[in-house]
Amino acid sequence: MELSFTQGRWRYEQWGGFDPLSSNNAKPPGVELWAVFDVPQSLVDVYWRNLTHTLSGLFCASINFLESSTTYSAPELTFKPSFGNLRYGTLPREAVCTENLTPWLKLLPCRDKAGLSALMDRPSIYRGFYHSQRLRLTSSESGSDEVDSGIGLEQTLTVVLQPSSWRTGKTYSVETNIQPSWSISSIFGRNIPGKCVIAKSSNVYLHLDNGLVGELKNLERENAKYVANTFESEGFQSNHAFKISVTPDKVFEEVDYLHGKSTSVIYGFSVEKYSDSQPFDLGLTWKIPVVWSCQQAPLHASRFLMGSGNERGAIAISLESTESSEGLPTSHIIDGRCELRVDIFQVVPWYIKVYFHTLQVFVDKQPRAMADVVDKIRVSPSKDKVSPGVMEMILKLPCGSKSAAFSLEFDKGFLHIDEYPPDANQGFDIPSALISFPSFNARMNFSEDEFLNNSPILSKFQETSPVLSYTEVLLIPLTTPDFSMPYNVITITCTVFALYFGSLLNVLRRRVDEEERILRSRAGRKAGWISQLLSRLSAKLRGRPQEQPTSSLPYSFISFRLVLKILLVASIAVTWQYYFG
Repeated sequence: MELSFTQGRWRYEQWGGFDPLSSNNAKPPGVELWAVFDVPQSLVDVYWRNLTHTLSGLFCASINFLESSTTYSAPELTFKPSFGNLRYGTLPREAVCTENLTPWLKLLPCRDKAGLSALMDRPSIYRGFYHSQRLRLTSSESGSDEVDSGIGLEQTLTVVLQPSSWRTGKTYSVETNIQPSWSISSIFGRNIPGKCVIAKSSNVYLHLDNGLVGELKNLERENAKYVANTFESEGFQSNHAFKISVTPDKVFEEVDYLHGKSTSVIYGFSVEKYSDSQPFDLGLTWKIPVVWSCQQAPLHASRFLMGSGNERGAIAISLESTESSEGLPTSHIIDGRCELRVDIFQVVPWYIKVYFHTLQVFVDKQPRAMADVVDKIRVSPSKDKVSPGVMEMILKLPCGSKSAAFSLEFDKGFLHIDEYPPDANQGFDIPSALISFPSFNARMNFSEDEFLNNSPILSKFQETSPVLSYTEVLLIPLTTPDFSMPYNVITITCTVFALYFGSLLNVLRRRVDEEERILRSRAGRKAGWISQLLSRLSAKLRGRPQEQPTSSLPYSFISFRLVLKILLVASIAVTWQYYFG
């Protein structure tokens, strides 16, 4: 299993892509997770979901989003051997912060309290150009007795930092000025107070790649005063090009067995003899301006989008030749032809409807038949809301090719409103494509030395592994609904209903001459019931009708009062007639 959290993108054209450091530790932005399970194939998906939830809780990340079948795939040609039990998933938009670094540091023996991990100053790390923390677990068994069986944990933190002089605003031109000098304390803000007590060994290595070594040797030949080899053990610390502040304990020279010449140099420093009172602080001071370039991968890969609009488009992958592709060994000659093998692995989300039959191939800007270039291809079309689209290709390019390009057309799908993320207008990410070159090996060859066997990192550099490169993460816009429309509809609907029903109820409940009737009613109530009775009797005796005061009370209540009045007058009349009639 391998898990990586990455912030930033590795710049292959500036930082190199052929050495083991960049090829093995350069990862795509966000989260990348792949795992091979030793279980029946029918249970792989179940174990994958359990793994994503476990890692999500351990590292305080959104890795549990990879449990959905729309976010992971099962490659077969790129990762070998997988036998169908491998799962691969990425989250390009996952933000990396200290919440992810702290659980990673807790897995170290001394955490960040002692040893090399004491340099893990959060502001210094996250202020750099690139930061990637990697965790790799390997289960191994040896023999029936399983004496050597167990689980190996490998943790790698790769950072690209800037010197303190750059952070203070000073700029340097490599053509006229000396490039900035640096030290561990100026970059990390801390020193190394010795090794971790539990650690077997704790070493720091300074690597001068073959481009820098070649440039220094050229300057050596031009300068007549420095004829001796400056990389011998007696001349490494101080020479005409740079000065190292600490005397190295060991010097390793990489040997190019193909051409029989030295390529790169590694200085080894042991921090066991240092302590809190005398911390380790390695520094390098440049004396003259030196310009060099890192060794790149055989082909520089880049990916981009073509087309416009919200309906369709195309994905293109461009491969440009570099100096590393020149001088291929004879083992690359197949059937009398020199060929360069390139493996491409690309995953697209399900809402990107890729038409794989539209694949077009261009070599040296000329269209070529797919059968002439594509040796093997595996395609897994996407299914709506079920699985992403996967394409794996094995290419055979002529060794003399300067460039190659591939394009695929696609249609943009539609999502349900519940499937859009909160920042849908920003766009949707297409994960990085993986480009590998199996014909080239990213390894270093050192002369035999007992110290190499005791150094895990140098032993790792000598392992044979293919050269890998990751392309850019593509940002594709989709048709996005107006998420404010439901609020607008609800607001205007409620306003119209309030105005309509308010006006209607006001018209239906309103009385004519309401105020006048209210005043009369109040005047009638002030007169009292005795005066009303006398006025009614006098009006009856006179034979004139009595004016009835109006009331604003409801009709049912008015009818009830009228009935009471009629009954009262009738009872009085019957009594009068009975006694006085």
